[in-house]
Amino acid sequence: MATDNSYQALTTDSLADRLGSLAVMANEVGDDSAQWAVQEVGDGNLNLVFIVSGQGGTVIVKQALPYVRLVGDSWPLPLYRAYYEHEALVRQQQRDPGRVPQVLYFDREQALIIMEYLSPHVILRRKLILGERVEGLSQTIGQFCARTAFRGSELCMQSEQKKADVALFAGNVAIPAITEALVFTDPYFNAEMNHHTEGLDPIVEQLRANVLLKQRVQRMLSRFASNTETMLHGDLHSGSIMSTENESRVIDPEFVQYGPMGFDIGMLIANYLMAYFSQPAHRTVEDCLRYQDWILGVIEQTAQSFNEEFTQLWQTERTGMLYPTALFEDQGHSSSDACISVLDHLWRDAYSICGIEMHRRTLSLAHNADFEDIEDTAVRAPLEARNILMGVELIMNANSLESIEALTAIAKRFNQEQCL
Repeated sequence: MATDNSYQALTTDSLADRLGSLAVMANEVGDDSAQWAVQEVGDGNLNLVFIVSGQGGTVIVKQALPYVRLVGDSWPLPLYRAYYEHEALVRQQQRDPGRVPQVLYFDREQALIIMEYLSPHVILRRKLILGERVEGLSQTIGQFCARTAFRGSELCMQSEQKKADVALFAGNVAIPAITEALVFTDPYFNAEMNHHTEGLDPIVEQLRANVLLKQRVQRMLSRFASNTETMLHGDLHSGSIMSTENESRVIDPEFVQYGPMGFDIGMLIANYLMAYFSQPAHRTVEDCLRYQDWILGVIEQTAQSFNEEFTQLWQTERTGMLYPTALFEDQGHSSSDACISVLDHLWRDAYSICGIEMHRRTLSLAHNADFEDIEDTAVRAPLEARNILMGVELIMNANSLESIEALTAIAKRFNQEQCL
């Protein structure tokens, strides 16, 4: 590393010299740094990501930049976000072992994490665009969401531990501010960094003229900003999951904060729905229908897996201050109705978040490759219109949706509508 340990951004040319003396790199990659192969693969919005390979093996080196990479140094961003990502990975590993990359080394001054290289995993979003299926996806991610939600809450954690954690992550100010703006606010007015596909103007005008919708989105923002139910991944989408044909792992929790339990699962389902709506541009008609049915099955099975795991944890790990057994089982009373009520409120939040995320990914700064890879805007715009209008329905009707099957039925209906 730099001799005075002051922050310096890594490059493919400098990485071997700067990290060559680290024991972890010698152990994991090889002790002759001159033989390392270094490839920069960061295609996200914020960070540098390197694959470093040698005779001993391969690792990922991730380093935060002092600005938003997607925009440039005109949008500065604090390096401390790497510290919170590290802390999130440690907690996720404890709460659902083996579902996130193993952290091998962390340097707070350099905002740098060295972690397990996942291979032959690829980004799930790319697999969805290509029409590939992942065995066990719904169970893996449904369980991950349930375990991290439950075990990061005062249903499980001791109150003093939870409050200390909330205080710790409250220092991650800049990252949640991005979510508060880009997700909850910018899609609903003509924000400076917004952009949308040519031809969507009538839909966008209709969206932004819906005053009741905007009120409900702001109410959800209030819950996101002030509710500390559990530690969130904070940016769980198909680009934050890496999969093989039969295994999936979750990456990139740098948007971590404490917030509503339904946030992560709602954001995830929104990204599955965008993959669903984009399929007509990526498949033949016959293949499209079969693959769309598979995606809707993943959504339903993910929700089922989440509910089953959450209920199991409720029965076996409810050791926090909330809904204590002293009030229920110890007095011979069932807490099943209480669990159902908690899940019901959780899913109300999730449906709202789902609709909001469907809007931000087509109207705000950072869009999805599911739609962006469709070069013909005349094809892309009608598909995005379906996505936007379904998002409206979810936000407006979140409190009346009875099940995840009701959500997938709405998706099927919009998939047949001409919205432009």
